[in-house]
Formats: sequence, C-alpha cells, structure tokens
Amino acid sequence: MAGAAPQPSPLIELRQVTRTYGRGSAEVRALDGVDLAIAAGEFVAIMGPSGSGKSTAMNILGCLDTPSRGAYLFKGVEVGSLTRDQRALLRRHFIGFVFQGFNLLARTSALENVELPLIYRGAPLGERRALALEALAKVGLQGRELHQPSELSGGQQQRVAIARAIVTRPDVVLADEPTGNLDTARSREIMELLAELNRRDGITIVMVTHEQEMAAYAGRIVRFLDGRIESDGPEKEAAQ
Repeated sequence: MAGAAPQPSPLIELRQVTRTYGRGSAEVRALDGVDLAIAAGEFVAIMGPSGSGKSTAMNILGCLDTPSRGAYLFKGVEVGSLTRDQRALLRRHFIGFVFQGFNLLARTSALENVELPLIYRGAPLGERRALALEALAKVGLQGRELHQPSELSGGQQQRVAIARAIVTRPDVVLADEPTGNLDTARSREIMELLAELNRRDGITIVMVTHEQEMAAYAGRIVRFLDGRIESDGPEKEAAQ
C-alpha cells in the first residue's frame, strides 16, 4: 500500500527565530524563539500591540533584517546564508511590498510607478509596459494609467501600490498596514481586492494590521505578544 503523499514544504518558514537589539542591560529581545510556517496560497494576517514583534517578523520575512539566532527559510533556502546582494535579488524577484503610505513617485504616472520594479529587473520597455497594464487592470484601474498620484484618491493610490507589488508576479506579497491611511469604505475595498487576488490568482499574502475587521479577510490570524506568537489559527478561532 502506497504511503501518503509528502506535504509540500512551506513557502516561508521561521524556525526558533530570535532577534535582539543592543547588548547587556540595553538588550531588547524583539523576537523570542518564534516558529512560523506559511504555505503558498495562504492569506495570513499578523496582529499584536506595539512592541509585540510583528514588525520585526515582517522585516525578517521581507529580507530587510536577519535573525540573531534561528533560521529563516524561503522556498527551502536558508536566507541567513545569503549575501546582502543575494537577499536584495530575492526581494526583487520573489517578494512584493505594499506599505501604509503608498510610497508612490509623486510626478510619475500610475503606469510608470507600476513599471518601476520591472525597470530594476532590466525588463525591456514592451514587456514591462504590457505587464504594468495587466497589473493595473487586475486592481481595477483601467483608464487611470496616465494619472499621477495627486489625481487619484487614496484608495486608488493604494491600488497602484498593489499593482506595483504584483507586477513581477512574486511568490508572496507583504502588506504593512495597507489600510492604515484609508477611511472605512476604502479600507474594505482594498481588503476585498487583496482577498480576490489571493483567491483568484493564488497570491500568498502576509499582512500586518491592528484592525480586527481587516484581519477578518484573511484565512488565518497570527497574534504576537512580547516577541512570541500568542495564537495562530483560522480567523474564527483567533477571534475567541
């Protein structure tokens, strides 16, 4: 009788990750032995009060920081063994970022903003233009391609930022408080868009938020407290 099929490896995994800053009496332990595994195709919300470690965890997942101890594996590769340049290439080719403040170039069209990651990758003009138009269509901005950020609402600017994050077809999108600068109606629109991209296109999303209503769009909520994971489970379980 054949055995069970092997489970696929997690897309991203933290193994007993500790991150400390400072030394001696000034040492701060931002993360304290964190284990976290996220599979391809998941939509995970990360929550916790200020100083809980959630931002440090996201910085490590985004290859913007490295563990003091423990291991971070991305697609089975130990990120700590990579050079700074290799980590930069990993960010550029496999990770998309969405920020609370949109981070768009002010005097540049939506289309050109979305093309930026492809320029960094050296993609030819025709290819990057086609991919940027496709990404803007996915976020519902047909007809707004030539508008500058000042000509767009906050919700539309965040849609441009999401298009920029997905234009390279990354393995994972890391979203840091993506609705933090938006009103409730626009926040819900952005969360519905992220949920649709996750469901329709299979994009893995890891999102930091302090709002329970926004976290509820995710299939799983991980709560941090004092540098450790306090709870980890489906939205209904995590809310209890």
